Amino acid sequence: MSITLRPRAGICPVAQAVLRAMDSEDIDAVDAIERQIYPFPWTRGNFLDSIAAGYDARVLVQDEKIIAYSVAMSIPEEIHLLNLTVALTCRRQGIGRWMLLTLFERAQAQALGAMLLEVRPSNAAAQALYRTMGFEPIGLRRRYYPNFNNTREDAIVMRCRLDA
Repeated sequence: MSITLRPRAGICPVAQAVLRAMDSEDIDAVDAIERQIYPFPWTRGNFLDSIAAGYDARVLVQDEKIIAYSVAMSIPEEIHLLNLTVALTCRRQGIGRWMLLTLFERAQAQALGAMLLEVRPSNAAAQALYRTMGFEPIGLRRRYYPNFNNTREDAIVMRCRLDA
């Protein structure tokens, strides 16, 4: 069994930001960010269903404005990252990395041994972040994501061990 040591999340890289549970009152702001960033965004219903199901849904708030969010679900022995998004105006500040580290800490506190996620092959920036955080490709989900012209894009399945 290999052991992977991770740095602690520490202080958020954005001053005066607070990470808290997402609730239904956050959906308008989350939906606005989602629609600004993704050509095929999650729906409001996806977020509401995630909250209702008890998934680990979090928002990062600065000056009463949501600047990032994540949704993950715990499954036996691992956590599955479903959505991690940073607002366009807040990118390249280490927020995505910090949010991943907080997820790692929560997963380790639950004795979950790995994190799993899917990422578009066309999303090179996300793939680069995930690789620097210890994720490795383990498979491919064919035609997973909606794409333009009624086509579908594959998903790269990545996994990171959380043993510590």
